[in-house]
Amino acid sequence: MEDHRPMRIGIVGLGTVGAGVVRLLETNEALITRRAGRPIVVSAVSARDRTKDRGIDISPFAWVDDMNELARRDDVDVVVELIGGADGPALSLARVALGAGKPLVTANKAMLAHHGMDLAGLAEKAGIPLKYEAAVAGGIPVIKGLREGAAANEISRVYGILNGTCNYILTTMERDGSDFGAVLEEAQRLGFAEADPTFDIDGIDAAHKLSILASLAFGTQIDFAGVDIHGIRNVTADDIREAAGLGYRIRLVGMAENDADGLFQRVRPILVPTDHPLAHVGGPLNAVVAEGNFVGSLFFQGAGAGEGPTASAVVADLIDVARDEYGDPFAMQVAHLLRQPKADSGNRVARTYLRFMVQDRPGVLAEIAAAMRDAGVSIESVIQRGAREDGSVLLVVVTHHSAESAIQTMLESLAGSESLTSDPMVMPILN
Repeated sequence: MEDHRPMRIGIVGLGTVGAGVVRLLETNEALITRRAGRPIVVSAVSARDRTKDRGIDISPFAWVDDMNELARRDDVDVVVELIGGADGPALSLARVALGAGKPLVTANKAMLAHHGMDLAGLAEKAGIPLKYEAAVAGGIPVIKGLREGAAANEISRVYGILNGTCNYILTTMERDGSDFGAVLEEAQRLGFAEADPTFDIDGIDAAHKLSILASLAFGTQIDFAGVDIHGIRNVTADDIREAAGLGYRIRLVGMAENDADGLFQRVRPILVPTDHPLAHVGGPLNAVVAEGNFVGSLFFQGAGAGEGPTASAVVADLIDVARDEYGDPFAMQVAHLLRQPKADSGNRVARTYLRFMVQDRPGVLAEIAAAMRDAGVSIESVIQRGAREDGSVLLVVVTHHSAESAIQTMLESLAGSESLTSDPMVMPILN
């Protein structure tokens, strides 16, 4: 028999997303009730500042100063965690909620990347949902797509653009020809980047999301520590321009593969061919590609952050809970998730973009070519630009398919060379 009693939720965190959840539940109340089979109502809230104007009326809800107390209240059926952070209050709340037998809906990718296996075990033991669609790629239903839609497939690779801030910066550099620093400042003014953008521009945010996607795609335990992370700080307008001339666009891509060598996970800027769908994902959008052995290539694209898209994902999870439609958080029981060793990235073979800033003097190109020859790296093409005001010359080399270990050996042999005026930029080219 259907349960038509309201499902009462407690929201912890009333920032942009928390306020958006309240607004969405009110705006689409009738539709959500029909789809959920019962009303979904907010019964209690908790945040740092009770008096802050959030553009919503919170007077109908019980205000609870202690978030852990909110999780234990009799009038809260489901806890929604929207405060963020890998540890501290968010983790404490999650453990209290699951320990009290309350389903948990969260948008917290950092907490899941670090503690997802522990929390999934608690949910599994209690037989209750742990839902997190909003934690990866905002409003794009990629979690549901991998966990449910592609469940019958062996996924060989999952990759994509997982951070809207970085994608906004790179595509703006592409459009305007501006350098990284100027575009970052603009992104901060417009609200696309935080005052402290470290987690975004250094690739950490994307790595959190990638580690979750990898677990879902491959049936492996989350291994955030195994993600190789490279951000976009060192991408220059020169790189954007040279890549375009070669037929590529630069994107920060998170990529994961699982094979006999182990689990490969990496976030770094790479060159994407202009005829690939990821090359056309602009601004703050996100996109994910999953390659299945029967379904083929799946492409998900949409808004990866923001009030509306993220609130949409949170409420979609709440509707699933209301309908009693949920499975194991990571698509199978924790005991069945494989613990994979980290793959040796040195064995990976790809064409590679190398950008050098060098002294304008004879013999420099010969020195670099000799280092590549000695390392067994074959040159596909070379581009050299004229000398600049500081006397340096931009030199771009594209290699043939070469092992990353060979590229690393070549770079190590050039370390300390007086011919180089700065560290080289290395970006693989997407196969």
